[in-house]
Amino acid sequence: MNKHLSLRSGNPALHKNTFKGLETTGDDTMTIDGTVNKTSIALILLLLSSYYTYSTSNTGFIFIGLITGIVLAIATIIKKTWSPITVPLYAICEGLALGGISAIYESMYTGIVQQAIFLTLGIFTALLFAYKTKIIKATENFKLGVFAATGGIAIVYFISFIMSFWGGGLSIMNIQNASMMSIGFSVFVVIIAALNLVLDFDFIEEASEMGVPKYMEWYATFGLLITLIWLYLEILRLLAKLQSRRN
Repeated sequence: MNKHLSLRSGNPALHKNTFKGLETTGDDTMTIDGTVNKTSIALILLLLSSYYTYSTSNTGFIFIGLITGIVLAIATIIKKTWSPITVPLYAICEGLALGGISAIYESMYTGIVQQAIFLTLGIFTALLFAYKTKIIKATENFKLGVFAATGGIAIVYFISFIMSFWGGGLSIMNIQNASMMSIGFSVFVVIIAALNLVLDFDFIEEASEMGVPKYMEWYATFGLLITLIWLYLEILRLLAKLQSRRN
């Protein structure tokens, strides 16, 4: 009996049809250990490329990294069999962009990047431990709540993006807005981004039980990277708001 109640996630790369209709040949199937290894490789690539742009303060790579990363992400979602190639490249491109973004934050608030990195890794480790020890269980109500909250946040992002074309945006998205409402919103987003990791862990566990093809280890890594990048960026935004409040 399948202990996973539903295939629901706020992650755009992991949804109810992600692992359906995949053909497996022989015993070469996805495993949790294999996914952990692929994730480790992808994170190393991301950290190396981000360190390059961060250490050189080369913000010119932000646009290149983001656009190329989006193209690779779309290609990965459309053609999952390409993931062993596209996902490592995606990690490198996103690293280039994150390094530049981090350099900008660091120039405004000294020490913020190191704090954000440690908090992101700490949250990831804590939630993985909580999931494996069943402290947090991905129940149907839990999934529904995280899914709905993630959808709501996506709508706020979209509205702010549209407003930016007229020279503005939602004030709660501004890193220099140190109001309690703005900080509270960022805290909420960080919590939801973190809880999405639990749904990602659940997807990975279910996929390994279903015996999907080996290349899906890279695709599962892709899903984790999306959530981790989102979490890191939102932690940066929250820390920046807190720093602005102190100043």
